Amino acid sequence: MQAVTEPKRRRSPKQTQTIPPALVYEQWNGKPIYYRGYRDVLAGKKTIEEIMSCSDLQGVLVALLTGHLFGILNRKKYLLASNEIGLHVALNDNLGSDLVIFDKEKVGKLKGKYFDVPPRVVIEVDIKADVADFQNKETEYILQKSQKMLDFGVEKVIWILTTPQKAYVIDRNDPRWYIVDWTENIPVLDDCLLNIQQLLTDEDITY
Repeated sequence: MQAVTEPKRRRSPKQTQTIPPALVYEQWNGKPIYYRGYRDVLAGKKTIEEIMSCSDLQGVLVALLTGHLFGILNRKKYLLASNEIGLHVALNDNLGSDLVIFDKEKVGKLKGKYFDVPPRVVIEVDIKADVADFQNKETEYILQKSQKMLDFGVEKVIWILTTPQKAYVIDRNDPRWYIVDWTENIPVLDDCLLNIQQLLTDEDITY
């Protein structure tokens, strides 16, 4: 896939320094990526807690995905982690992820810090970052962040978007990155498949 460029930053250094560190969601090559809605916090319209919280559907999906994968993955072989996992991909380069699957033997002892080894699979539910400075907004952010993960060593990135009810499937071994409906079976790892609509239907969840 053709490489994408880093987002152009339009804020002056003075403006950046006035933004509280708590509003930084990620760091890309030393540049802050802020939480979506951070401008409302600066304007006094919302609190930090409000923009950091997820919606009802986002929260339910992350819980369902975690429970589903926990029940079908080989947990002797793989380590599953969720709850806004921090990935330290390089110096001054830190990403956040909703749900990750590691080869357990590569992780070793947990250190109480960001993970510094690449997961096999990353699953994201919606976008928590402010994408105003990205040329094509959400799409550009998804593609750039996914490429950063692949460069780090992640094998597959799955983005689940609640508003269009679509999922991006991005595989480092397949140049045909594609988008599917929630009704489709998505291969995750080994023989593990994910069908988002089926998960919600099985739990009698309407949305």
